[in-house]
Amino acid sequence: MGESKRFDRYMAHLAQGLGHADRHAGLKGYCTGLMLPLARKSVEPMAARVDPLHASARHQALHHFVAKAEWSDAEVLRRVCQWVVPHMDFSRGGWWIIDDTGFPKKGVHSVGVARQYCGMLGKQDNCQVAVSVSLACDQGSIPVAWQLYLPEDWAQDPTRRKRAGVPESLRFATKTQIALQQLQTLLSEGAPRHCVLADAGYGVDTGFRQSLSDMGLLYAVGVTSAVVVWPPGVEPLPPAPYGGMGRPPVVPRRTAELQPMSVKALALSLPAQAFQTISWRQGTNEPLSGRFAAVRVRHAGGNAGKARLRPQEWLLIEWPTDQAEPVKYILSTLPASISLNDLVSAAYQRWRIERDYQDLKQDFGLGHYEGRGWRGFHHHASLSIAAYAFLMAERLIADKPVGGKKNFAERQVPALPEDYIPRGSPARPATRDPFDHDAAAPTQLRTARPPRPMSLLRPRKQKTTLVTQ
Repeated sequence: MGESKRFDRYMAHLAQGLGHADRHAGLKGYCTGLMLPLARKSVEPMAARVDPLHASARHQALHHFVAKAEWSDAEVLRRVCQWVVPHMDFSRGGWWIIDDTGFPKKGVHSVGVARQYCGMLGKQDNCQVAVSVSLACDQGSIPVAWQLYLPEDWAQDPTRRKRAGVPESLRFATKTQIALQQLQTLLSEGAPRHCVLADAGYGVDTGFRQSLSDMGLLYAVGVTSAVVVWPPGVEPLPPAPYGGMGRPPVVPRRTAELQPMSVKALALSLPAQAFQTISWRQGTNEPLSGRFAAVRVRHAGGNAGKARLRPQEWLLIEWPTDQAEPVKYILSTLPASISLNDLVSAAYQRWRIERDYQDLKQDFGLGHYEGRGWRGFHHHASLSIAAYAFLMAERLIADKPVGGKKNFAERQVPALPEDYIPRGSPARPATRDPFDHDAAAPTQLRTARPPRPMSLLRPRKQKTTLVTQ
């Protein structure tokens, strides 16, 4: 079966989750547009390329489909998984990768926009942030859960919520709470209990790590250098004896000699022979490697000693030879018997989600949605992921990059007419066409509209006078 027929079957599979049959054309048109090599993958340029002779009508149809139609983005992602996951090989393990990504935005009206940290910019700025969970194996990864983070001032503003269409049932939740809820939903639907990977923005939260353990999930999550642990061979004293009044003591006791230490101090205290050079994956030109050490520790909670005695886990430390101190710390509940090579390999699978975001933004228009509403934001993201997932499945089927000299999606749309001139092009006359009912629209909303047949055009003059009957 060719990829064109598989694409049609894929669209039919996703369409079963949309409800009304009249949404099927919107699904195929939108996903096709997202796979085209366009500089901007917002609704209008996609409509103009998918259906150049009826760009205005297709624009309206696609806009309604993504921004207004009541279909479930979660159901679309569920069906995306049903299509892609059977082609993924989990024989060497699987991972749940948690992360968030930002979309720079101007203004204050787009849903969830606020001044907050934007990873894309590497600083605080006006942006939207979405939290996702990806399912990964050695061959690749795919986002399977996606939700916009709604800052607290947005969550508590009924006027802005109503204007943006935020669901009434949605309440403020931190990014870690959103991620935990996403994982809980996946597990309740029968998803496997793979190891969870996350950066220090999530891993530094003790409650987050404990919740993962309570769900029966192993983890390998980043932490900051200030996190405090009991080093190897050092154990606190047991809780004070119960005096018969109140609750029995549970807090381990410390003395002047028995004190935990920060993971940075522990790393600096390790001998040089504790570190080994490990190659953890094949890069573009050469294998990627680093200098690592791993020791068994217990997390000690805050410096005030308010935490219970916790189980032992791995502290993985990366310290490049050209750096004055370690650059990364990871806490992991992977088995005590795991080798250092396997521990590094598992913990560093998190790079895949960075590649996902890069490809989704650069090639599938993830950040190009120009609407302001909650529904459109999530619909657009789920369709970007759906387009990405199809080409990922094709790569797994063929075991090589798909497509030939021409993008697969380009082969699904009609060629542009030879005399086609996009609106806004210097080659297109700027004089207003009296037959053009959209001529008064803003310039940015009139790009890529096909010319009308010459028989319908009046002869152009230096000045055109419009007469109203």
